[in-house]
Amino acid sequence: MSLQPFVAAGPVIQLHIAAAVCAIVLGPLALARRSRDRWHKRAGYSWIMAMVVLSSTGLFIHSIRLVGPFSPIHLLSLLTLWQLFLGVRDARAGRIAAHRHRMQSLYALALMLTGAFTLYPERLMSRILFPDMPVTGFVVVAVLIGPGCAWWVYSISRQSIRPRG
Repeated sequence: MSLQPFVAAGPVIQLHIAAAVCAIVLGPLALARRSRDRWHKRAGYSWIMAMVVLSSTGLFIHSIRLVGPFSPIHLLSLLTLWQLFLGVRDARAGRIAAHRHRMQSLYALALMLTGAFTLYPERLMSRILFPDMPVTGFVVVAVLIGPGCAWWVYSISRQSIRPRG
């Protein structure tokens, strides 16, 4: 592990990485607690703030340019912000199943799955975590996250989200 690439990165990227680390740590705390529990709410709101910072800073990172300065990651950032808003709205409206599904989906897809791609060789996180073996990070994450995502997709496909009547 080498922190030199992190230190050499700009402040927006450093904030982006810090928010990602906070979101990765806080997510399981919020997901594991009972809904309406004080610690669930605290961890959940902190996770949402970390995700807002993560998504917002992602809009100002232009290392992958497909259409001018933009890439599909920018659309993902906007979609994540919208889904966070909808998730909070679902919880406040008492649509707990929809809230749970939306937040679990955000954690799995917007955070963990996209996070796996940050370990692609020559990307910043790969250089930070695996400076001597750049392919190792991507392989390890693919092996760990692949089955987890497959299980998650299977489990949510079996659940139905019904609005409260």
